[in-house]
Amino acid sequence: MQVTNKTAVEPAGKKPMGQRVKQFAVDFKRQWELQSMILPGILFMIIFCYIPIYGLLIAFKSYTVIDTIDSAPWVGLQNFEIILSDKYFWESVVNTLAISFLKLAIGFVIPIILAIMIYEVSISRFKKFVQTISYLPHFLSWIVLGGMLITWFSTTGLWNQLLMGLGLISQPENILLDPDKYWWIATLSDIWKEAGWGTILYLAVMAQIDPTYYEAAKIDGASRLKQIWYITIPNMKMIISLNLILTVSGLLGSNLDQTLVLMNSQNRETAEVINSYVYRMGLTQGDFSYATAVGLGVSIVSVILLVTANKVTSKLNDNQSVL
Repeated sequence: MQVTNKTAVEPAGKKPMGQRVKQFAVDFKRQWELQSMILPGILFMIIFCYIPIYGLLIAFKSYTVIDTIDSAPWVGLQNFEIILSDKYFWESVVNTLAISFLKLAIGFVIPIILAIMIYEVSISRFKKFVQTISYLPHFLSWIVLGGMLITWFSTTGLWNQLLMGLGLISQPENILLDPDKYWWIATLSDIWKEAGWGTILYLAVMAQIDPTYYEAAKIDGASRLKQIWYITIPNMKMIISLNLILTVSGLLGSNLDQTLVLMNSQNRETAEVINSYVYRMGLTQGDFSYATAVGLGVSIVSVILLVTANKVTSKLNDNQSVL
């Protein structure tokens, strides 16, 4: 009778677990100076990212400032039921999606176009000047930029003075008080702030493209536009996919700083986004359980968007995932 050997066999090319642990210990001991540099980052993530996850329990409780997380009474899914019937929450969802989709449709493409334009500039000094000017708004806080916008769009500000000087309007109007214009103001001001900074990754990728590709294309008679279309953009495909995934996963996370600065009593109906709604319900009105429930729901949807966007982009990249 033939006896079957039931001993587990390691796959070819894969070391047993014991050897891998031993090799890791040897490598760590040899590189302990470098390996120890990541310990502060690991501790930071544990303290500020993982330990606070326990606080999500209050989304299922009726929590107040006089309670502890453990002593607060359970209410189950009651907070989530309130969310579904809260019209102000759904207004913030509509505003968030509208602003985020405008930023995705316009703001995602502009850094790519700007990066290509900067890359194609042959004059070094002019290229550095354009990069510096486009990067600068990123380093200014929304408190500063928001104050500038409020001043410019006031009835006596630069915007109205310019339009009246050109004869386009007869009476000054503060467009920040007009709720119908807020979505565009939020979108365009965010692009103004972040478009230059968004070119950094694209420029870094383009700097690594082999110049012989362009030389061969020139010999074949390809124009600059065709070189961009058939050489530059295909080599940027992976980083474009990565940025698209991160942008789509953040569709429900509109800029809180921008909203708090530009929102006022006149434009609140179109300016209130989910993040500002959570801030107002949690820290302003003290309804911590409800605000946590909203935040938890948004996080779950964001993870779903992240996974979906990754699946879609991997299909477009010959089943190669960038995450």
